[in-house]
Amino acid sequence: MWSEPFLAGLAEHFDVVAFDHRGIGRSRRVDGDFSVADLAGDAVAVLDAVGWETAHVLGASMGGAVAQELVLAHPERVRRLVLCCTWAGPEDAAGATWGLHQPNFVASATCGERALAIDLMVEANLSSPFSAGEGRHEEFAAAATSVRVPGPVTVAQMRAAQAHDARDRLAGVATPTLVLHGTVDTVVLREAGERLAALIPGAALELFDGAGHLLFWEQPDRAAAAVTAHLLS
Repeated sequence: MWSEPFLAGLAEHFDVVAFDHRGIGRSRRVDGDFSVADLAGDAVAVLDAVGWETAHVLGASMGGAVAQELVLAHPERVRRLVLCCTWAGPEDAAGATWGLHQPNFVASATCGERALAIDLMVEANLSSPFSAGEGRHEEFAAAATSVRVPGPVTVAQMRAAQAHDARDRLAGVATPTLVLHGTVDTVVLREAGERLAALIPGAALELFDGAGHLLFWEQPDRAAAAVTAHLLS
């Protein structure tokens, strides 16, 4: 779901590792609940398996919460941090936001009808003008259905996301941080990104005008350029 153009833009300058969260894609099956901190532990295990003592870390949406827990628990492993379309605490938690502002996100995981689930995912994740472009709905649908995403795991992710709260700890983050957020994100509202950036000392905030939740899908070149500039600065 990172989109190939975005990853290709990053790969021009960096070795890039993107992995499937537990229970998703080619990762092993998982039953029951887990926490965002558990997922951060998984990310550390990926770093260990790859053989990297340190890395730049980029997390989006729930992955942004995971990245926060990673840098808080293991600051020595993170060189620079990018947090995209994500939040710091329960008042902005995607789980709560989905219920209040974007019921389609919950419905897409629980409706049980493949075609409807895809339509709901498109509507939740992408801005209307972008998704209305020729072939974009089909392109997103192909990517969304290319890996295994069990509904129960998605629901468990929502519960984990809703419990994430790093607000009182982010003041201790010394890692150079960039926060990216779409101005018309209806899953995690723009204000959540603004609040997140304000909590991290020295964090830079870049807003993507007109972009929805997956801003790197809608504006991959600009997103890759922003990330690259931050990581190489």
